[in-house]
Amino acid sequence: MTKPYLAILLTLACASALAAEYPSKPIRLLVGFAPGGPNDTQARLIGQRLAANLGQPVVVDNRAGADGVIAADMVAKANPDGYTLILVSAGHAISHNFHHSMPFDPIRDFQPIYMVSTSPFVLVAHPSLKAQSVAELITLARSQPDKLIYGSAGAGSSLHLATALFQSMTGTSMVHVPYKGGAPATTALLSGQVQLIFNNVVSSLPHVRSGRLRALGVTTTTPSPSFPGTPTIAETVPGYEVTAWYGILGPSKMPAALVAKLNGEIGKAVNAPEVRDKLLAAGLDVAGGPPERLGAHMRNEYSKWTKVVKEAGIRKE
Repeated sequence: MTKPYLAILLTLACASALAAEYPSKPIRLLVGFAPGGPNDTQARLIGQRLAANLGQPVVVDNRAGADGVIAADMVAKANPDGYTLILVSAGHAISHNFHHSMPFDPIRDFQPIYMVSTSPFVLVAHPSLKAQSVAELITLARSQPDKLIYGSAGAGSSLHLATALFQSMTGTSMVHVPYKGGAPATTALLSGQVQLIFNNVVSSLPHVRSGRLRALGVTTTTPSPSFPGTPTIAETVPGYEVTAWYGILGPSKMPAALVAKLNGEIGKAVNAPEVRDKLLAAGLDVAGGPPERLGAHMRNEYSKWTKVVKEAGIRKE
């Protein structure tokens, strides 16, 4: 037996042994945002079930700041032994566009482990807007360049980028009013200060049901069960798709056997009835799949939004 072949066998044996013994101490699951948001909520739901399944504590560690960069940097530089993980959202593949320098590469320096959930955004309008559909909105916006006013959760936010992509694909131009988060943007829409926003399902649903807002379309390529009867934007604008997503990553260079074990264990936790039901109630669709699914999605998101940000000339304020 040649030495290189023996070295490979020894490496595989060590990795398998590590996965078999894992975990032998608490696991830290970082969140790059303050407690209470969707990242934090999902991390705590999954962490509690995962801890029960594995017999070791899963400690959710909130390290808010810099659009999640602070927490992600800690994971990128951690030992790839499976004891330091992070639950990220779509911003992980976007934030590099708004920082002069990044301490890590958001794709190369992380190991995708599990795609937790996805969710559509919904294009909602104030009832005073003279557009009953996406097609009518496009016609109205083209006839009145830079007259319609839309809000967002801030310059460079997912809600802003969803509108930038919409304008790019429809040849429209509207006026952007950024707010400090989705909640104040929703309030501005309800009061008529802005005429439309792309918003998340949870914030929009009660107002659409009450008739205070009108849902024009959802951003996924398939209809959302949360908005029965509301068409997809892609039906009018072929190829348009924007999805909120959440996934669990570890540092790069994690052993394949360990990644596979974590993928399976996190999958069990996410699909436990008490976790799955709460995710669905929050307007989130359980995703799942092998690590490669999350990796491919991250690479696609990185390329897509880098192009949108560059073409639209979007800058953080």
